[in-house]
Amino acid sequence: MSEKDLNDLFVDTLKDIYYAEKQIYKALPKMAKAAASDQLRAAFEKHHDETEGQIERLEQIFEQLGKPARGKRCDAIEGILDEGKEIMDEYADTQALDAGLLAAAQAVEHYEISRYGTLKTWANQLGHKDAIKLLDATLAEERKTDDALSKLAQSSVNAEAS
Repeated sequence: MSEKDLNDLFVDTLKDIYYAEKQIYKALPKMAKAAASDQLRAAFEKHHDETEGQIERLEQIFEQLGKPARGKRCDAIEGILDEGKEIMDEYADTQALDAGLLAAAQAVEHYEISRYGTLKTWANQLGHKDAIKLLDATLAEERKTDDALSKLAQSSVNAEAS
């Protein structure tokens, strides 16, 4: 068995987040449809559009590395998205649904922030300068989305759920 290095781990993690972004892209319209709050629905729709760009950035990185853009099943995002589905099923037509959806969305954001932060650090270590810029753009979007969701939770969604 060949010895794996940081570059192999970088590529494997890119595959992981690529898979995750594709799954998130599929889940966001369902979450938007389930949301009662117009503001929350709009946030999900906006992030859906951003996710498309994030997928494209990942594809650019794969191209820069001379690797095919392929995902690798990510159990972590599958679990987080499954929790979101459970919330949609168990809290449908309740005042708490939007608070649960928002919490599920923030779990997704935190996962993405963790992955992109790690990838950016490794890209720097490995000298992938073009990848750093692309990863940094996505990381900034993810942080901004998380911040917007926090403000939405504090300003209206959590109060409406109680």
